[in-house]
Amino acid sequence: MKKIHIIILVVIAISIAAIMGTVADSSTYATFNTAVANEGDEYHVVGKYVKDKGIEYNPQQNANRCVFYLKDNENKELKVIYNGAKPQDFEMSEQIVVTGKAENGVFVADKILMKCPSKYNNTSDPSKTTNSSDT
Repeated sequence: MKKIHIIILVVIAISIAAIMGTVADSSTYATFNTAVANEGDEYHVVGKYVKDKGIEYNPQQNANRCVFYLKDNENKELKVIYNGAKPQDFEMSEQIVVTGKAENGVFVADKILMKCPSKYNNTSDPSKTTNSSDT
């Protein structure tokens, strides 16, 4: 067997191992019911911030702890503990994706992604716009 064949086989083996490692470590989208039932497994949970219950965040005491309640797509509400600083404009977000694990009846998140209202939405009345070709 030539050296080039051995090198190609090693590269292919490393590529397969990298792909398998990526697939094995990937988490999946779920609801709080699934995350709680499979405590310890990592999931992405999509939901909405429960504004009525507020947010516990005191940067003077601990800048890397943010506690809030999230309601998932099945309307199950769960306390979320995020071990990081409160994201900017958190309260204005339309939808939140938390990544983490359920532990002892709470969801411990290590990542937060937010979908905020778009600043590019057309909020003006389209009937009030003028078209210069009409004049």
